[in-house]
Amino acid sequence: MESRPLTRHDSMNNPLVRPPNYQAVEQPSHSAASVNGLRQKSNLDDDDIHHNPPPGSSSGSGGAMDPPQGHQMTVTYDGDSEGYVSFAGGSGSNNTFHLDSDEQEFPGIGQYDDFHTIDWQRDVARDRMRHRHIIKKRDDSAWDWIKSGHDAWSGWLCVFLVGVIAGAFAGMIDIGTSWMSDLRFGICPEAFWFNQEQCCWSSNETFYDGDNCSNWYSWPEVFGHEPNGAGAYIISYIFYILWSLLFASLAASLVMMFAPYACGSGIPEIKTILSGFIIRGYLGKWTLLIKSLGMILAVSAGLSLGKEGPLVHVACCIGNIFSYAFPKYGKNEAKKREILSAAAAVGVSVAFGAPIGGVLFSLEEASYYFPLKTLWRSFFAALVAAFVLRSINPFGNEHSVLFYVEYNKPWIFIELVPFIILGVIGGIIGMLFIKFNIKWCRFRKTSLMGQYPRLEVLIVTLITAFIAYPNPYTRMNTSNLIYLLFSQCGVANNDNLCDYQRNFTNVNTAIEIAAAGPGVLQAVWLLALALIFKCVVTVFTFGIKVPCGLFIPSLAMGSIIGRLVGIGMEQLAYNYPEWAVFAGECSTGENCITPGLYAMVGAAAVLGGVTRMTVSLVVIMFELTGGVRYIVPLMAAVMASKWIGDAFGREGIYDAHIILNGYPFLDSKEEFSHTTLANDVMKPGKNESFYVITQDSMTLDDVEQLLRETDHNGFPVVVSRQSQYLVGFVARRDLNIAISQAKKTTEGIVGESIVLFTSSVPSPWMGPPPLRLRKILDLAPITITDHTPMETVVDMFRKLGLRQTLVTHNGRLLGIITKKDVLRHIKFLESEDPESVLFN
Repeated sequence: MESRPLTRHDSMNNPLVRPPNYQAVEQPSHSAASVNGLRQKSNLDDDDIHHNPPPGSSSGSGGAMDPPQGHQMTVTYDGDSEGYVSFAGGSGSNNTFHLDSDEQEFPGIGQYDDFHTIDWQRDVARDRMRHRHIIKKRDDSAWDWIKSGHDAWSGWLCVFLVGVIAGAFAGMIDIGTSWMSDLRFGICPEAFWFNQEQCCWSSNETFYDGDNCSNWYSWPEVFGHEPNGAGAYIISYIFYILWSLLFASLAASLVMMFAPYACGSGIPEIKTILSGFIIRGYLGKWTLLIKSLGMILAVSAGLSLGKEGPLVHVACCIGNIFSYAFPKYGKNEAKKREILSAAAAVGVSVAFGAPIGGVLFSLEEASYYFPLKTLWRSFFAALVAAFVLRSINPFGNEHSVLFYVEYNKPWIFIELVPFIILGVIGGIIGMLFIKFNIKWCRFRKTSLMGQYPRLEVLIVTLITAFIAYPNPYTRMNTSNLIYLLFSQCGVANNDNLCDYQRNFTNVNTAIEIAAAGPGVLQAVWLLALALIFKCVVTVFTFGIKVPCGLFIPSLAMGSIIGRLVGIGMEQLAYNYPEWAVFAGECSTGENCITPGLYAMVGAAAVLGGVTRMTVSLVVIMFELTGGVRYIVPLMAAVMASKWIGDAFGREGIYDAHIILNGYPFLDSKEEFSHTTLANDVMKPGKNESFYVITQDSMTLDDVEQLLRETDHNGFPVVVSRQSQYLVGFVARRDLNIAISQAKKTTEGIVGESIVLFTSSVPSPWMGPPPLRLRKILDLAPITITDHTPMETVVDMFRKLGLRQTLVTHNGRLLGIITKKDVLRHIKFLESEDPESVLFN
């Protein structure tokens, strides 16, 4: 490969150009990074590093460091490794200052700015050093032994607290949502805080029509009208719309005024944060509070959204807040993500009452780094959260799951065909939903609608409420609709869906297969209209400025499709029992087809098509319903859904929104199949400048000028301008903090002070006291050669969680590749817009 000129700048910002025929020499033994080796990051103490000045330093002939004239400095060390440095100024003054061989510590080093990617390797190394220090001092005293024990079980204590608080939050959210949803229809005068079901529980009536009882007053009854008739219908219609608009406007106002990050599902951002990205405030206490309140209001407004996705965000907020009570996690971003992974599992556990599914969801969908100890802690936290939620009992039944069903008949083999067809339909609907929702969200960003988010919320709510009320299946709460569609028809069911021509002699009689009555036909038409309405309105609802999840609307769409297919199969078996496929199972007269099972399979298929989840989705579904015996139909439908969805586009809805927002998420499930090299991707490109810092020849003014003129997140440190041998890497934030603190705490630091990244001060010394910054230097940055295949580079970024890697040639620094560079390169190769990646 033909080498190209590389422009660099010296300490005076003069360009230095490496000619094309520049000959590289063998890397000396003092270099901090090997060409191909990947070494663990750690900042070594001065005693661990040799004190021989490298080539190009002041003791050599390169002239890389010439102290200013007019000042004389001598350095002497006593037996305690503390140095007293004296220097004489040109005016004859004699100044003395103290140097500690361990150098100055800078509080705040190792943290990250907002919208930046963390350095996993450095954070993990810092935690290992902290742990080794605790273990080393464990036997020194009883207090050190207690601190060691606290460090060992602090992770378990933290996830326990997260599970308890998240379970309590979820219970309160479920209770609040149930009460406020029923407020749209009426009120319980005896106890206004009761929802409709609780109000009727307190009634002395043994039987009542549906959920209506004498204790519950609809809004026409509150104003003295009869509960039935045209006038009562109009009053109910108006109150339904007004309450919906009130709840939605309150939710949008709370989000816009107090916590803008509380809108949306939160799962795309949670995935990005767990991959190592920093979004300050996204998991804060205000976001937690407003997300919880906004979730209750948004669901109660009757919008086509759910609270299950936002509950993952709520749980992660709780995990983030509690992590700060344990410095082991609060001060280390990589360790904090272990708590956040467990919190994501807790969120799904309390959303569906599915602790095992929550752990698998965190493993399959949410988490980027999931070690075995995080798996155990996630399991423990999900268990605690499910126990707390069961103790609160927000569902008001003896089951801890949301849609408990009890089917008596096993499925028959021929039913695998419609199950797989449901999977295909679910994959197509999921693909279309993702496509249209992303198009609408992209349009929203550039349209007038995006500038007035509260107006958009009100318009969507008004249209939703106006169209939903006439149809009983869209008027009711979506969770109630799903439960109705999952249920099996029996003696107690009086919905039109169960209007079959049957005669029940007693409760224990087996349900016979029967012809559908007129109520079933009417219900089929209403469900078909409800399906169209749900599909269309959810496209416009997901992404508005209120907390909105996608699990429940997806389950609703799928359960409607499944129930319709199930009714069709049931009538087919009734009308043609002589067919060979039905002859064995359906010849006894009992109902061999369970339409509710089809609704459950269809729900899983559509949710799988939208999110592209597989294993975790199947487990969530059988935990959600208690239908363990139907794992095979669920697996068949979910796999068919994923295959069909992936055939048209590999991104699920959450990955699509990550791409839409430009987050730097490097998906570990994707494969890189191109043949480019590191040299093709690294910066600087052709005719671009590459800024570096020398280890001992730049003044403080030079470094500050470099910080002012550039916006890079870090700078490589090299031996000298001539050699370009790599010494290490220093982060911009660390450099700013160290300079600021040194100016305040160290006497004699001026603009002419030399900035040193070496382990020793050259002697003799003339000039103002130097600024020693070796403590903030990463001495073992990950390096690659310029001929490393990009396939290997991408794998390194994915599996090591890199922020950047340095590119060398024969040990000499050539350039740098950041995570943003990798993502933009992938976009370019896939013929997409590289500038859509907004953050690094």
